[in-house]
Amino acid sequence: MTKVPALLPEGLRDRLPAQAEAASRVTRALVDAMRAHGYGRVSPPLAEFRETLGGDDDRTARDLLRFTDPVSQRTLALRPDITRQVGRIATSLLGAAPRPLRLCYAGQVVKLRASQLRPAREMLQVGAELIGSDSVAAAREIVTVAIDALGAAGIGSVTLDFTLPDAVDLLAGGPLPVAVPIDRLRDELDAKDAGGLVQIGAETYLPLLRATGPFDRAIADLRAFDTAGVLTRRIDALEEIAAPVRDRVQLTLDPTERHGFAYQSWFGFQIFVPGQGDAIGRGGSYAIPVGADREEPAVGFSLYPDPLIDEGLGGQHVAERRIFLPIGHDTAAAAGLRADGWRTVAALTDSDDAGRLGCAFVLGPDGPVAV
Repeated sequence: MTKVPALLPEGLRDRLPAQAEAASRVTRALVDAMRAHGYGRVSPPLAEFRETLGGDDDRTARDLLRFTDPVSQRTLALRPDITRQVGRIATSLLGAAPRPLRLCYAGQVVKLRASQLRPAREMLQVGAELIGSDSVAAAREIVTVAIDALGAAGIGSVTLDFTLPDAVDLLAGGPLPVAVPIDRLRDELDAKDAGGLVQIGAETYLPLLRATGPFDRAIADLRAFDTAGVLTRRIDALEEIAAPVRDRVQLTLDPTERHGFAYQSWFGFQIFVPGQGDAIGRGGSYAIPVGADREEPAVGFSLYPDPLIDEGLGGQHVAERRIFLPIGHDTAAAAGLRADGWRTVAALTDSDDAGRLGCAFVLGPDGPVAV
């Protein structure tokens, strides 16, 4: 038998017991918190037909790892995102279910290519979707659920960064038209390039660069900038959404941020954790296509906790009770320990050693004994 080198494709990796256990605990904590708010868990398949995962969309297609199904001879793809799958379930299998429909999920996703900030191509995605409404109340609920879930998983120190994905469209289509294509305006705002805005004749947008940063100051700057009142409803909505969580997280605002918000409509947010360059979560309002001429509103979020799990989250808060069972131990006592949450490790030979097998306790005649 030829020995195969123990190599994995770039961006994929194994999880050893400590990390796998931590990932399981974090996933359970996140999902249980979502379920406590009334979100039912769904579990879509890892692969689907390319078209249902967005294979006809150029932007989404770049993320699809594709292959040919030997049964149907059609092109399949591994999912790069679960949100689209939840939308498919909501509008097909659960199309007749009462709205608003609350669903949550957890599973692995696979990207065709990694990014510099996140080199892994396979990652855990956990999230919740509220389907049938994108109102302020729905957005407020989804933000609260996200923060509750992170807290339940031991992720307490977070920054919530709000954005208004359609703000530039509203302004350019109303009181502040520009002579250049709107994508050029968005690029200059993304780059926070004051000189670039002047160069394209968009000096009136310069105050938007200052309406960024700590939430209370930035929202006041945004109100002062919005003299025509085009963004008044958006600004009022942001303050309403922020109210339930403002004492639990750091709040910031970047009203023109577009990274990661290609499909969001009027509201979006990112979640950052100290020490992590990229956001560990994103969410907001969006629309799910229903047939050729109808859309259903929704709000939701996705969390990507892998970097935090790799740093020890989920292991440092849970002390594992691991006990060694000598040969000839009381099997009924051992079963009782397992029912009580202990991890039992049974000896197979007289030479097995509790310490070497990672056990801090040994089962004695009268119960657990510290090693």
